[in-house]
Amino acid sequence: QVQLVESGGGLVQPGGSLRLSCTASGIIFSIYTMAWYRQAPGKQRELVAQITSGGSANYYADSVKGRFTISRDNAKNTMYLQMNSLKPEDTAVYYCKSTHWDPARIPDYWGQGTQVTVSS
Repeated sequence: QVQLVESGGGLVQPGGSLRLSCTASGIIFSIYTMAWYRQAPGKQRELVAQITSGGSANYYADSVKGRFTISRDNAKNTMYLQMNSLKPEDTAVYYCKSTHWDPARIPDYWGQGTQVTVSS
């Protein structure tokens, strides 16, 4: 059974930091491209950042460039999102997603999400 479990969300003041984690089980984590998405109330889910199986970040949304850093530890089956200089507009539910190199054969998997609230 495949599971992606996010953690690390919470309430933080503007300008603060949080580190999200996404731990995978039931998949060979090291061969998957991984990504963080977020969905704010009343908005569509958007891609925030993506990292290749080898650990290269290959996408950041313009709104988070220079503030967020995506990384992974394949030995721990875990991906991270370090979020600095947080803004109220970063408030959203953050989801992790795995994508196999052969998506026609292996579906994407999603976590259940973790809430991030940036407010004073």
